[in-house]
Amino acid sequence: MSRTLAFLFPGQGAQSVGMGKVLAEHFPVAAAVFAEADEILGMKLSTLCFAGPEDELRLTVNAQPAILAVSIAALRVLEQEVGIAPTYVAGHSLGEYAALVAAGALTFADALRVTRERGRLMQEAVPVGTGAMAALFGLSVEEVHQVCAEVAQGEVVAPANLNGGGQVVIAGHADAVRRAITAAKARGAKRAVELAVSAPFHCSLMAPAADGLARVLASVPVYPLRVGVIANVTAALNSDHLQVKDLLVRQVTAPVRWEESMQRLHALGCQAAVEIGPGRVLTGLLKRIVPELPCVPFGDTVTLAEVRELVV
Repeated sequence: MSRTLAFLFPGQGAQSVGMGKVLAEHFPVAAAVFAEADEILGMKLSTLCFAGPEDELRLTVNAQPAILAVSIAALRVLEQEVGIAPTYVAGHSLGEYAALVAAGALTFADALRVTRERGRLMQEAVPVGTGAMAALFGLSVEEVHQVCAEVAQGEVVAPANLNGGGQVVIAGHADAVRRAITAAKARGAKRAVELAVSAPFHCSLMAPAADGLARVLASVPVYPLRVGVIANVTAALNSDHLQVKDLLVRQVTAPVRWEESMQRLHALGCQAAVEIGPGRVLTGLLKRIVPELPCVPFGDTVTLAEVRELVV
């Protein structure tokens, strides 16, 4: 008897040169996804994934559709080779688009176009150097809120990713984020480090990107959901396709409630999870948030046997 299964999809930062190459070489269904992506975007996204250069792949406008393409290529391989379907899906920030493709709400083609525009809008929302993000380790969410309030001085700084396992990412104006790093260390944070990102995601400075995304999504069809999606904004199960666009727009400026999302999966009776796409960040986070919920990553290397063993 198969287990109640969740598919998890990573977000920006999971990219690395070479991602998806093994999948495309071993499985025609994965190669077809990359060929479709190249055609839809009118660029060699596949080459960027497989061979870089890294500085181009890291650009938000490229990283977002690239991670989506690798995630969907891996998903198609799992569907074909293992024949599994999830009961629930969730994605971290950008990963929510791959989750929506897996749930049948968005076509791959539409999700690619939207994530390309989302990346462009998020990059352009704040001039380079104006904003920053930092990861704080060892403080509670409440303590991070207090740190941000103490150091804001009229600027924006707020929790952006509530990742769990004692990790909270903050975002906002660069000076305010750096003040928060100092204050967090003084408060006893185990570690507080500025992240190498090009924009302050998931905070109010992204409002122009949210407005632009709403216009982009206006003409995109959203289809009924085959499975429920745990939404970043609410950390609740969404089964209503009419709510999808609003949730995606709000996601741009709202914190990613990942810890609560994983706790929600557990509360719903989820028995196993597969992280689909590049990297294994979500597998590590889930191990810290809900240690009893097993998870394996699939995407960078071909580990179909591990997936089969987990889900049966």
